[in-house]
Amino acid sequence: MGSDGNQIHAMFFPYMAPGHMMPMVDMARMFAALGAKVTIIITTMNALRIKNVIDRDVKLGRDITLEIISLPSTEVGLPEGCENVVSAPTPEMSIKLFHAIELLQPIIKKLSSDHHPDCIVSDSLCPWTLDIANELGIARIAFNGSGFFNLCLSENITHYEPHKSIELETETFVVPGLPDEVKLTRSQLPDIVKAKNKFSELFDKLNESQRKSFRVLMNSFHELEPGYADHCRNVLGIKAWHIGPVSLVNRDTVDKVDRGEKTSISKHDCINWLDCKKPRSVLYICFGSLTRFNKKQTTEIAYALEASGHSFIWVVGKVLKTSNDEFEDEEQELWLPQGFEDKMKENGQGLLIRGWAPQVLILEHEAIGGFLTHCGWNSILEGVVAGVPFITWPIFAEQFYNEKLVTQVLNLGVSVGNEVWKAWATEDSLVIKSGDDILMAINAVMEDTEEAIDMNKRAKKLGELAKEAVEEGNSSYNDLKRLIEDIKIHRISKSNGVIENSGNE
Repeated sequence: MGSDGNQIHAMFFPYMAPGHMMPMVDMARMFAALGAKVTIIITTMNALRIKNVIDRDVKLGRDITLEIISLPSTEVGLPEGCENVVSAPTPEMSIKLFHAIELLQPIIKKLSSDHHPDCIVSDSLCPWTLDIANELGIARIAFNGSGFFNLCLSENITHYEPHKSIELETETFVVPGLPDEVKLTRSQLPDIVKAKNKFSELFDKLNESQRKSFRVLMNSFHELEPGYADHCRNVLGIKAWHIGPVSLVNRDTVDKVDRGEKTSISKHDCINWLDCKKPRSVLYICFGSLTRFNKKQTTEIAYALEASGHSFIWVVGKVLKTSNDEFEDEEQELWLPQGFEDKMKENGQGLLIRGWAPQVLILEHEAIGGFLTHCGWNSILEGVVAGVPFITWPIFAEQFYNEKLVTQVLNLGVSVGNEVWKAWATEDSLVIKSGDDILMAINAVMEDTEEAIDMNKRAKKLGELAKEAVEEGNSSYNDLKRLIEDIKIHRISKSNGVIENSGNE
C-alpha cells in the first residue's frame, strides 16, 4: 500500500496493441494523479513507447513505476523484439503474439504475489488474470476497449439474434431492446456473431471473465452515451464505470506528441502547416495502425481528396501487398499514386504523414473541420473531444457498431457506405469504395450546408461536455473516485476475511 496506509496500489497489465495500450497507460496515469501507487507491467520493447511520459509523471511527484518483463516471442515462433500487434501484421503472427502473452501467466502471478497490489487492472483480452486475482485475493478490474453502446449492442444481438431471420446479407434489421432504433445489416456483423468459429470459445471466456470481474473500466463518459451506460449497468447488470475520455490526461504538448508510436513528422512542421489554414477547413484522415488498403483503393482515396478541393492531412498506412507487388523496404509499403505527394506539397492542399501521427495534437487544432476514420473507439473518443464531425469508414472488429453510434444515435457523421465486415483484408476480399462515393461523404461534412453546420454545432457541444467530464466533481472524475473508494473497501473486506471479486451485486 506504499507509505500511506490509505493509498491503494493498482497494478496495470495492458494488452500489447496501440489501441489497447494507449488508453490503459492513460488510465494508469489518471490513477496516479489521484494519489494511487501504480505499477505498469510492460515488456521491454513496449516500455520504450511509454518511458518518457512515465518519467515526466515521476518528476511531478506521482507514484508510478514500470515493471519491465521479457516476452517469450521466440518460443511461439515470433522474431525477437516482436512484442506488439503493429509488429505482427498477419493473422498468423497476431495469434502467436496472443499465445506469447498467455505464456506470461506465471510471471504475472509471481509479480502480483510479490507486490501485493490491491487490484489488477488488465485488458479484457487477458481473462486468465481473473484466476490469478481470485487465487491471491486481489480485485481484478477489466478494461473494455470499447464503449457502452458497443457492449449493449453486442449483448442484445447475442440475446435476440435478430440477424437470423434475415435472408440477405444486405437486408437491414433493427436490434431490439435498445434505447434507440439501431439498424444494421448481416454483412456488417463480425464473423463470430453470424456463426460459431474457432474463436467462439475464446470470446465466450472473455465475456464471462469480464462479467465476473470486480469492476469493468470504460474509456467513455456519461454524457456521450447516457442511455447505454444506464442500460449496461441496470439492465445487463455489468458493473461498468466510465472514466474517460482518458486521452485528456495528456495536457502538455510533449505528452500528446509522445503518445503511441514514434511520429514521422515534427510537431512544429505539423502545427505550422495547420496554422496557415482557416478554422474548420482541414479534413483529417486516419484509418488506424492495422488497416490495409490495396493500391486501387488508395488511388480512389487520393482522387477524392484532390477533387474535393479541401485541405487535408492524410496519415498514410501500409498498402495491402498483392501477388503483383514487390516492396524492397517499409517506405515502399507506404505507397501513394505517382506524383500525388509532390502535387499536394506544391499547391499546399495536403499534408501527407507516413506511419504514425500525433493524432490528439492534430485533432484539437482549430483548423480541423472533419475526421475520416475507421471508427476505432480511441479515434471516436479523440474526435469527440476535439469537437469535430466524422466521415465513417469501418473495416472490422466493433467498428461498424461504433459507426452506428456516430451516424444513427449522435448524428455526428456521414458514412462512406462500406457495408462489408472483414477481419483481415486479402487480395480477393477487398470491396473498393469509389472516389465519387468518398467525395460525396467528404463534401457532406466539409461544405457549408445547413446539415453540416448543425453537425458541427452538435460536435462542438459534445466536445465541451467531454472535457468537463474529467474535471473534479463531474461524471468521469466522480466514477474514478468512487472506484478507488470501492477498492479500499475491498481491501478492508479482504483483511477481514471476506473475499469478493464478482461484478454482480
